[in-house]
Amino acid sequence: MTGGLIVRSSDPPARDGTLITVTPESAGWTYVGFEALALVPGRPAQRECGEREVCIVAVCGRLDVRASVGRWEAVGGRPDPFSGTPEAVYLPPGTSFELEAHGGPCEVGLCFAPAREGVAPRLLRASEVEPETRGYGAQERTVHPILMSDGEAESLLVTEVQTPAGHWSSYPPHKHDRDALPEESYLEETYYHRLDPAHGFAIQRVYTDDRSLDETLTVRDREVVLVPRGYHPVGAPPGYRSYYLNVMAGPTRTWVFHNDPDHEWLMTPASAAD
Repeated sequence: MTGGLIVRSSDPPARDGTLITVTPESAGWTYVGFEALALVPGRPAQRECGEREVCIVAVCGRLDVRASVGRWEAVGGRPDPFSGTPEAVYLPPGTSFELEAHGGPCEVGLCFAPAREGVAPRLLRASEVEPETRGYGAQERTVHPILMSDGEAESLLVTEVQTPAGHWSSYPPHKHDRDALPEESYLEETYYHRLDPAHGFAIQRVYTDDRSLDETLTVRDREVVLVPRGYHPVGAPPGYRSYYLNVMAGPTRTWVFHNDPDHEWLMTPASAAD
């Protein structure tokens, strides 16, 4: 099962820069699609949304987005995924688009989900992404809600997390695998991992209450972890910073999670509980 949860990148990438492709068919689920591309100037990549909406995230570097519904130049700009906030472009279904690196190499995440009409295309400016500090102590991390529930879309939920070396994130362990609102929502999820330094690794566990799924994964730079169900915490070893880009989608566009009751007590620092 472990091999089925990790999708490894191509080395070298395809001519158009494609590193990783995840489709609902390849993942064995219904909603989420994801691609990672390493673009260079002069080698554009073309895509069609079809019956999907897309959030194009500039993971690092700058890119030009030329679409049938608009054009955006020099999107992004941060030198690496661990520095600053991201910039992105949202495109609705039925859109054709071309991506090209602007002025130097660029890394891009394409986040897909089914949509009937979508919403208006737009640039999601870095200045509009409000960093959130979550957790405390060795659980502290920085979250960038790129296209979460306060951002307009039909199906997509997109966020990224920067985790300091030696810290845990997506922690305490939580899940969102039941279509049981208002208690919990069903959302498939992908994690696109980057590490600094790149030769390091992260640990991700994916497990259910009954342990019918219980995998502990060694994740390397530029790999995707599929989370079809269950809890899914991430640990960054000492000396290695962790970054991941999350894509979520399901029957309802809302993120309502359920904490593992064995570890929910960690939500409150001991000093605050006294």
